[in-house]
Amino acid sequence: MSSTEPARQSPPGTLRIGSIAGTGVYVSSSWFLVAALIAYVLAPRVEETQPGLGLWKYVAGLAFAVVLYGSVLLHEASHALMARRYGYLVSSISLNFLGGVTAVDGEAREPRHELMIAIVGPLTSLAVGAGALGLWFLTPEGLLRMAVAGLAGANLLIGLINLVPGLPLDGGRVLKAAVWSASGNRHRGTIAAGWGGRAAAVLVLAWPWARYELSDAGPDILDIALSFVVALFLWSGATAAMSSAQLRRRLPALVARNLARRTLTVPEDLPLAEAVRRAQDAEAGSIVTVTGAGRPVGIVSEAALLATPEARRPWVPVSTVARTADEGLTLSAALGGEDLIVAISRHPAEEYLLLEEDGGIYGVLATADVDRAFRAAQR
Repeated sequence: MSSTEPARQSPPGTLRIGSIAGTGVYVSSSWFLVAALIAYVLAPRVEETQPGLGLWKYVAGLAFAVVLYGSVLLHEASHALMARRYGYLVSSISLNFLGGVTAVDGEAREPRHELMIAIVGPLTSLAVGAGALGLWFLTPEGLLRMAVAGLAGANLLIGLINLVPGLPLDGGRVLKAAVWSASGNRHRGTIAAGWGGRAAAVLVLAWPWARYELSDAGPDILDIALSFVVALFLWSGATAAMSSAQLRRRLPALVARNLARRTLTVPEDLPLAEAVRRAQDAEAGSIVTVTGAGRPVGIVSEAALLATPEARRPWVPVSTVARTADEGLTLSAALGGEDLIVAISRHPAEEYLLLEEDGGIYGVLATADVDRAFRAAQR
């Protein structure tokens, strides 16, 4: 592993263990719980394979948990590397109770990207499983062979389960890509894959009783609890994806140009009181400071303006309540939909300067106005 990114604070409840290709890798506190559970469950099998280990049998089980999650990390790293290949920003890789999550910023731009980023994970797990299965034939009897067999079985199972065509599984993203490609509608693909995820959740929830009908072995509490947790994960993930798709259908209505406030440009050294008077006369909702050549320099902060007593306004230049219009605070007036939301989230601020393609000032976009429009789109 190597790091090319600046050090970042770990998300709450996680521990950073390194990075892969510049993407931080984090371990959730829930991982330690599942690692201990794996060690406990495997202890009798370890004792049977290698008698007389005593407490070391738990250490052996814990070592297997680390190796198993190492293969899960390979699964997630393959997602991250493929996403980076297509030019997407990958913010983190996290290992948790249910496996792992690769956080890719933004939606895929093309169905092919969605397909390749999704499918590479299960294929990696199947490859690791097949490799371990081949190694099993060459490994002598003992703990090592038991570990290789477990690694093979777990990865083959992970690969196959992740190919189930339902969100939030990788197979759901494959289905989404297929429907998106066939229909030309990304959101229709998400809805189809979401219903696939809900169907998978119902099947998982019914599995303990279906097994009872097939084998006459009644479901125990552990089976029921595990199926409930997995079904809840699938249902909630699918539902969240469907809700997000419904919202994104309305996002194209959010266009920066349509939400912009009329803007007055003034010199940086103009007294604040005079700038406010001119803005009121022009019925402008924002003020931008410019150089003598008309180049935008700063955006007057509405909050800072209101916090300045009226008695002081004639004596302070307008630049004292303006925030420098750096790259993060300058947006294209043509931005809209999800691109607009992503641009704002990357550089949080109260106001943004909107520019035309030729660099001319169009207006100022206030975050408060975007928030109101966003809430209206959710209704």
